Amino acid sequence: MKLRPLHDRVIVKRLEQETKTASGIVIPDNAAEKPDQGEILAVGPGRKTDKGDLVNMGVKVGDRVLFGKYSGQTVKVDGEELLVMKEDDLFAVVEK
Repeated sequence: MKLRPLHDRVIVKRLEQETKTASGIVIPDNAAEKPDQGEILAVGPGRKTDKGDLVNMGVKVGDRVLFGKYSGQTVKVDGEELLVMKEDDLFAVVEK
């Protein structure tokens, strides 16, 4: 199944978080927090202004982004857990 987000929405796949601290302590899965970083898999065309003009998205497929812990709506596609959220829910793009 392929998803195509509408308007100013993006599809994000959460990136796995480290399960070991810097000092070597292993964090069990049930104690670990949900990661707040992800990779953008798909972007919508953008939002429309009141005048009907299209405002392009500020992110693109492949960008690594930061978002809030409770941002977006979780959906399962082909057994994979993805997030659908508005571009406004994104905090930053992580530059490499």
